[in-house]
Amino acid sequence: MLVKFSEYQSYDGMGLAELVKKKEVTARELMKVAIDRANEVNPKIFAINTPMYSEGLKMADSELPKGPFEGVPFLLKDLLADYKGFPMANGSMAYKKYNFISDDDAEIVKRFKKSGVTIFGKTNTPEFGILGFTEPKAFGASRNPWNTDYTTGGSSGGSGAAVASGIAPLASAGDGLGSIRIPSSCLGLFGLKPSRGRNPSGPKAGEYWAGAVSQHVLSRSVRDSACMLDQTHGPDKGSAQQITPPERPFLEEIEKDPKPLKVAFTLKHPLGFDIDPDCQEAVLKTARLLEQLGHNVEEEGPRFNGEELAKVCLTMLMGQVAADIEETQSLMGGKSIRQLELVTQTLGLLGKSLSAGQYVTEKRKWFHYGQMMDKFHQSYDILITPTMAQKPFKTGSLQPKPYENVLMKMANRLGLGKLLLKSGIVEEMAKENLRVVPFLQIANLTGQPAMSVPLHWTKENLPIGVHFIAPFAQEGRLLQLAAQLERTTPWSHKVPNL
Repeated sequence: MLVKFSEYQSYDGMGLAELVKKKEVTARELMKVAIDRANEVNPKIFAINTPMYSEGLKMADSELPKGPFEGVPFLLKDLLADYKGFPMANGSMAYKKYNFISDDDAEIVKRFKKSGVTIFGKTNTPEFGILGFTEPKAFGASRNPWNTDYTTGGSSGGSGAAVASGIAPLASAGDGLGSIRIPSSCLGLFGLKPSRGRNPSGPKAGEYWAGAVSQHVLSRSVRDSACMLDQTHGPDKGSAQQITPPERPFLEEIEKDPKPLKVAFTLKHPLGFDIDPDCQEAVLKTARLLEQLGHNVEEEGPRFNGEELAKVCLTMLMGQVAADIEETQSLMGGKSIRQLELVTQTLGLLGKSLSAGQYVTEKRKWFHYGQMMDKFHQSYDILITPTMAQKPFKTGSLQPKPYENVLMKMANRLGLGKLLLKSGIVEEMAKENLRVVPFLQIANLTGQPAMSVPLHWTKENLPIGVHFIAPFAQEGRLLQLAAQLERTTPWSHKVPNL
């Protein structure tokens, strides 16, 4: 059967796998369509930074596992997703020039493979996944298929752009401070961040970013996300994170509507900034829809100090980036730091300027945020917020300002990390970024599951996601609600015109 792209794009991953199982199409035919689409659109959107097309065809021709995604083209984020024998650059010029080659598959990659997918590339990401936009100097910026002047978000921006443009129906992603949910919102996709420990992160990365990072996928359909979580969930061997297993398969959960839920929504920016009217309308429209579906909806939200939260997140990031740089220098030599981006170098400098006591003081607050959210969820099943406080922003608009670059260069050259910390400039830069995405980080600190659902488009035809948080280990509740919303207001027919 000759597969046209229009037919390929009309199916989700499970739908394509069903065609393979029925022998209506072969895995090779699907892979050729995916590669052709990548060759057509990747120069415009730069979703894939490491093509693995020969590997994809080789996998497609092999005896694939009879999993639910048998023969489905799939992409890996170029971070935390080691694939044996292939480069992993982590969005970094240092790793790109060093030509770092993975010596084994990451545990989650092994589980992806068992699902039956055929892997044919790695996707673009900012250096070490630090930023909420995907513009690494090592590879160049990924572009939004809905309007290539605009951002894909990050750090899973390459994966998101690939799925939104139809290269693959789903792709791997990771979320440390919103990195699944931001691209989901910018690109009109479904993005679930699982609970801490639900999916593996080893064997090399361990509890990356102190456990703030959860790995999963970006997809067009809810069922693809639910089904892949069924294939991948479960802790690493030896992991201290032994999360309660789901009572039933996630794919089974989404077959029925949830019971009436008590839902809270908030439009109060934690840092006091304004929220874009379109982002507000997306939440209000969703609240009205949920009421029509029989859920009890109230305007309420947890109360916490947004500036304190920003400091907690920044402290974690500084310490973790300092560790990443030490690992890089241990592998490549001390001079490799010169190949890292200025923001990365500066965060590492600041991390080294922190005392162990300062780092631990901020880390201890994670537990208190967890207690706060647990108390909140005693009254509410779900919390809804905007995924982002702004519409998708233009590429390059969140890059450091010229004077900030000058200050960072001076600080790095002179080793003025402690002075930079005391100046307050770094906190201001962090707050400027959190101005755009202030609602996502809390779930990374507490370990709760959260998702962004594509429920609104602007008059300029740019997607806007709505954000949902559930109690710890309650991915089933989120997926069930997402599937109900998908049945009520479907979005998979909305595709960008590249």
